[in-house]
Amino acid sequence: MTESDRVVQVLKKQLRARGIHYQQVATALGLSEASVKRLFANGGRLSLARLAMVCRLLEMDLPALFRLVADERDQLSVLTWAQEEQLVADKALLLVAVCVTNGYRFEHILSQYNLSEFQVIQKLAQLDRLKVIELLPENRIKLKLAPSFAWIPGGPIQQFFQQQVIRTFFRSDFAADDEKLMMSTGLMSLPSNHKFQQRMQQLVHEFYQACDNDDSLAMQERHGTSMIIAIRRWRFPLFEEFSTRE
Repeated sequence: MTESDRVVQVLKKQLRARGIHYQQVATALGLSEASVKRLFANGGRLSLARLAMVCRLLEMDLPALFRLVADERDQLSVLTWAQEEQLVADKALLLVAVCVTNGYRFEHILSQYNLSEFQVIQKLAQLDRLKVIELLPENRIKLKLAPSFAWIPGGPIQQFFQQQVIRTFFRSDFAADDEKLMMSTGLMSLPSNHKFQQRMQQLVHEFYQACDNDDSLAMQERHGTSMIIAIRRWRFPLFEEFSTRE
């Protein structure tokens, strides 16, 4: 990703967070909405003057924007094979890693799982060393994963969770109102296949965006949810031994 692309991605994220639409940006810049979309599709065309105008709309200045870009540049996009193996080898560490990547705070982990404060702090410190998180004072957690973060294809984590999914995720008739399974078959060209892969990736992005949007809700209103173009309320059985829930 180029630096200009990274700037545009941060701008888009800030606009979404504040509920500002392209039409509002267009009005601020004196352009059409279509022109704004083209500008955002090609970050190299965004001049400093226009960046400054969008920043004013966001009630921030250019230095603040560039600090956000620098923070995102430092985010982790992938672990090494050895680091993934380290997570798989320690069930409690893997549990805490899954929790923090799903937005759990320190107190949420303590309340939902049978781990002591010392154990959770120890695992968070390990994740800090792996640069998955930054462990802040008072056990606050800052996630350091880039939006593009992904487990290694075919790597230890993916292999591990695929084994769990195959054994347990599909043990359902998918008839409840919080689960759905869809399957389609047909003849398709490779270019069309690639287009659908892009749409799948966009759906994954929307899934995580929905999780972010629900972050302000109480934990009792949110439920562990997994999607494989099938969706259901579900928790990994592997972690049941740590659960405090009935």
